[in-house]
Amino acid sequence: TNLRRMSFDSARFRQVLGHFPTGVTVITAAGPDGPVGFTIGSFVSVSLDPPLVGFLPQKSSKTWGPMEAAGSFCVNLLSIEQAELCWRFAKDRDDKFDGVAWTPAPVSKAPLLDGALASIDCTIESVSEAGDHIFVMGLVHGLDAGEGDPQLFFRGKLGTFAER
Repeated sequence: TNLRRMSFDSARFRQVLGHFPTGVTVITAAGPDGPVGFTIGSFVSVSLDPPLVGFLPQKSSKTWGPMEAAGSFCVNLLSIEQAELCWRFAKDRDDKFDGVAWTPAPVSKAPLLDGALASIDCTIESVSEAGDHIFVMGLVHGLDAGEGDPQLFFRGKLGTFAER
């Protein structure tokens, strides 16, 4: 199509889409060599029947391979108090779980991060390419939610929701 041939300003794309606030999640899995996880803002509810959710990791992610091998994952919706976890899991580092308290999720055995606002335990339902990302859809097996305020990402900064 003509749109695919046009030059594109990716910085402007990011800047404009930064005006759409997103929740902040850490997606975790019980990888073959231990727990793995990464920060994902591109998380979405997909279907109620069957219960499906989705997220979009970058194709270049080193965490996705072990997560895909696990065949399951847990979505940890971060609370406003967990800003440090957002940045920790956003970086490519080997010590992401050092000093982080968690318990294994009932089905996936993926890390349920202590203090998360909510968690969603899933098995991988499908994986498909989506540009420079991968769309991962998960079948929900378990849910939990607590009290507190969500961590939101907006215009490159973390914050929370203010009711009007």
